[in-house]
Amino acid sequence: MASVTLEAVSKGYGNHAAVENFSLCVEDGELLVLLGPSGCGKTTALRMIAGLVEPTRGKIRIGDRDVTRLPARQRNVGMVFQDYALFPHMTVKENIAFGLHQRALVKSEIDDRVDALLSLIRLSGFERRYPEQLSGGQQQRVALARALAYSPAVLLMDEPFGALDLKLRQAMQLEIRRVQRQLGTTTIFVTHDQEEAMSLADRIAIMADGRVQQHGTPEDIYRRPISAFVANFIGKLNFLRGTVRSVSGPCCAVALVDGTVVEALMPVACEVGRSIQIALRPQHLEISFEFAKSSGLRATIEQRRYLGNVVHYFVRVSDNQVLLVERPDAVPWLAVGQEVSLAWRTENALAFPDRDSDGRAGI
Repeated sequence: MASVTLEAVSKGYGNHAAVENFSLCVEDGELLVLLGPSGCGKTTALRMIAGLVEPTRGKIRIGDRDVTRLPARQRNVGMVFQDYALFPHMTVKENIAFGLHQRALVKSEIDDRVDALLSLIRLSGFERRYPEQLSGGQQQRVALARALAYSPAVLLMDEPFGALDLKLRQAMQLEIRRVQRQLGTTTIFVTHDQEEAMSLADRIAIMADGRVQQHGTPEDIYRRPISAFVANFIGKLNFLRGTVRSVSGPCCAVALVDGTVVEALMPVACEVGRSIQIALRPQHLEISFEFAKSSGLRATIEQRRYLGNVVHYFVRVSDNQVLLVERPDAVPWLAVGQEVSLAWRTENALAFPDRDSDGRAGI
């Protein structure tokens, strides 16, 4: 196994920068998830690590080796794709053993390795079946076993569960995590699914516009986002717009559009008079029937959605903005059309600059 280090790696296509100044270190044995919207550069970054795309500039190391200009076959990496890429004319055993035959291992070694991998992926007894005789989840496990067959230093996975239904995808997430922990293989996993990233990752790197916006543990990313983009990409979120009225240490007082003054924490500095967005998680909003004089925000319940363990309320506040409030099913339901007051703890409200001077969302 080995670490993976990218130092100021960039990839451009004409005037378009797919990846720009990408620097990151994936520790030996770590499962890191590259998370971001379509077109953010995460797959390009993965393919540069694999050796399928050559960087325009920068350096890539696997362990102590500089592999920046090495062809893919010399990097000792395994790769799993979304479409499985199994050979349809080969059995499960032949698919898994393909890379081992390419490396000229003796038959007894190949048989032992394939048997061990079939046990690992819980498909013992399936070795004579063909891909068309397997479910989507079983095919994906065979693709995983084939990538792991020759004990790669690094495992790369590009949206591997995108074609699976929700329950199967969740089951495969558990399987991948179990196998990765058992083998200790350094793994880089690409997805645009935030829940998948949160459930799988030791660490998440969130990407946008070809750059890493923030990296950290799932808890760090969720609880301590450094930008409105990151906060909005992980979990459900509400935004309230306002203007900074005063600053005191890590907190600021914000005048909302309707004139209500509330307090929020500042992950990044916001000067007095700056337009900001206050980020609030739906579960952190508290509904009350008593209108608080200092921190209550008047609202009207417009919709109610029952989801089993929780109830979602969509409430309209005085500046005509609709917010999502999440409450447990155990509490009494509120009626559509009911007037309420919204409040929250200061530590659960994060203030971010609304816009940079160039018009981009503050990140």
